[in-house]
Amino acid sequence: MLDIKFVRENPEIVKENIKKKFKEHKLPLVDEVIAIDIEKRAANTEANDLRANRNKVSREIGALMAKGEKDKAMEMRELVNSQAKRLAELEAKESELEKELIKKLSQIPNIIDDSVPIGKNDEENVEVERFGEAKEAEFEIPYHTDIMAKFNGIDKAAAGKVAGEGFYYLMGDIARLHSAVLSYARDFMIDKGFTYCIPPFMIRSNVVTGVMSFEEMDAMMYKIEGEDLYLIGTSEHSMIGKFIDSQTDEAELPLTLTSYSPCFRKEKGAHGIEERGIYRIHQFEKQEMIVICKPEESMDWFHKMWSYSVELFRSLDIPVRTLECCSGDLADLKVKSYDVEAWSPKQQKYFEVCSCSNLGDAQARRLGIRVKGEDGQKYLAHTLNNTVVAPPRMLIAFLENNLNFDGQRYSIKIPKALRPYMGNKSIIWEK
Repeated sequence: MLDIKFVRENPEIVKENIKKKFKEHKLPLVDEVIAIDIEKRAANTEANDLRANRNKVSREIGALMAKGEKDKAMEMRELVNSQAKRLAELEAKESELEKELIKKLSQIPNIIDDSVPIGKNDEENVEVERFGEAKEAEFEIPYHTDIMAKFNGIDKAAAGKVAGEGFYYLMGDIARLHSAVLSYARDFMIDKGFTYCIPPFMIRSNVVTGVMSFEEMDAMMYKIEGEDLYLIGTSEHSMIGKFIDSQTDEAELPLTLTSYSPCFRKEKGAHGIEERGIYRIHQFEKQEMIVICKPEESMDWFHKMWSYSVELFRSLDIPVRTLECCSGDLADLKVKSYDVEAWSPKQQKYFEVCSCSNLGDAQARRLGIRVKGEDGQKYLAHTLNNTVVAPPRMLIAFLENNLNFDGQRYSIKIPKALRPYMGNKSIIWEK
């Protein structure tokens, strides 16, 4: 959410930013916000004048009563009472205008970084760099759920009976791989100096609207019926929410945390080959990283965070590439974002496994996350988040890139980094 003062003073910059994001339907919001702001400030000025006059008259009434001029005092008291009604009307008006102002401000996209490429959608994202050789397999790689089935590792049919489409049972060595990847990712981030955290898996509506746009909320979140609670779509939501209405001394920054959680998503509109199997599902587990830092350090942390994802995937022998999201592919709160994509030997293309985002002060403004500088001045923090790993999607890349076939049986190679979490196994065999 933008600062109303910035919008008031820079309406053309805000409108140009909306155009860069190809969201022209939001252009009227700028003028609407400015009009509401003018009306709200006028009401505030009149209310302040009435309050000042009330205080002045109250002192005069006291003086008149002390002099015994009761009749004059009562006349002035009637004036105060008549103004009190108008003051109450103005205060109610201010409150309603403030709500409307915040609602409309929350729909205006954040100002993107100057380095973000301009493009309409994800088809115009820009490749930054590749890591590892994207090889073609020497044998035909089965579809990922078929790989898991060969190791007696998945049961979607039973899950469909229990919970419906978009759920699964993982079993045996595949389930163990799933947990091993998460445990390895946890320790990988702890070794980078991040504090491990397990957050609440439900959050209140004021936290939801503090961390994401209304469009994202509707597309992603499951609401608990009859309660002001939502299931989290990622632990970033509750981790950033941890600092709601907080003030942190500048010397304590940056705050670097890595969190584990299950995640729950509606996943509206899923289709195509990647959408079958367990690529897009309603429930999965995830290791996340978040950083809360000074504004001038946020871009440095942005580059560190996506590089950590690359390092982790390469340690598991998975080729990856980094894409910069173009302006039209950025969610409203984001200043800049990279996607890390893993190579799929089966599909002969890359697919998204991590998303690293710098949100500037947008979340901090909505949630009241402030920093107290050494000079005593307070300012808004910057917030960032990035996926460490999100199996089972990450597990698809792992299986395809570490699968072997000797002509009779399939096997999965366990990279050295993961072996301590797999009972020191170096390989698992098809059942």
